[in-house]
Amino acid sequence: MGGALSFHPLTHSPHPPLYSDRGFTLLELVVALLLVALLAGMIFTTSYSTLALGNNVVKTQNEEMLHQAFFDFLENSFSTLPGNTRMELTTTDSGTHYLSDLTLQNVPLSFTWGGEERTAKAIRLSTVKKRSGFIDIVLSYYENEIIEEDSSRSGGTASRSDEKPFAEIVLLTDVAYFEWRVLDGRTMEYQYDWEIPGRLPLQMELICAFGADGGEIRHVFWIPPRQNPEVFMRQLQQSGGQGGAAGGTPEKPGGEGETPVVPVVPPTNPPIPGIE
Repeated sequence: MGGALSFHPLTHSPHPPLYSDRGFTLLELVVALLLVALLAGMIFTTSYSTLALGNNVVKTQNEEMLHQAFFDFLENSFSTLPGNTRMELTTTDSGTHYLSDLTLQNVPLSFTWGGEERTAKAIRLSTVKKRSGFIDIVLSYYENEIIEEDSSRSGGTASRSDEKPFAEIVLLTDVAYFEWRVLDGRTMEYQYDWEIPGRLPLQMELICAFGADGGEIRHVFWIPPRQNPEVFMRQLQQSGGQGGAAGGTPEKPGGEGETPVVPVVPPTNPPIPGIE
């Protein structure tokens, strides 16, 4: 057929190909990389925020548990003080904080320290000022007694400065302020110092705050009145001595210069007629 076009079935096609073999352009690669980087950044930011939030929650819970354990420790200590406990509370103004030393004596505690069995006759709860502006709460253990009477204070007490603790434990850190008040059971007035030998206050009031943004916390610890075991044993010995003197063997009557005592025998009732 003249003028008709003929196509070879293997080499020519009247239709264009469905796809081409050309690659991605540089602009497409850059856009794809930017999208991947943006997606990875969003995922990393979300994961980091979630992890930081979880760590803050765990840290806050641990701090609250530590603070509650500290208050429980104080409450148990004050509620179980023996009657012969000697207490001394001193407060000093450092300019930015009120620093205090609370000493308790005649509260023997036995525990293991450094692999050795030790017994503390006195403990002291102190506030130590740090360079960061916060204070630490330190508990010190003393092997010997450190409170003794001071004649210059009209029967008050004074702590020995030459006695060094054999163990110290930091109970709390980053404390904003930590202040004590004691209630005198006789005058019903609050005091910031206590140095009365042989007596314990009726209650202890603690006002404190933790951290820079922590709110104020107020705790009241009651001290149950107990009899001093030393005074009780002394009274028991005195009553025993008086009882022995009163219940001793009486002197025999009829001694020299004394009128003999004749025992009186009650008369017997006469028999009633008709009744045997």
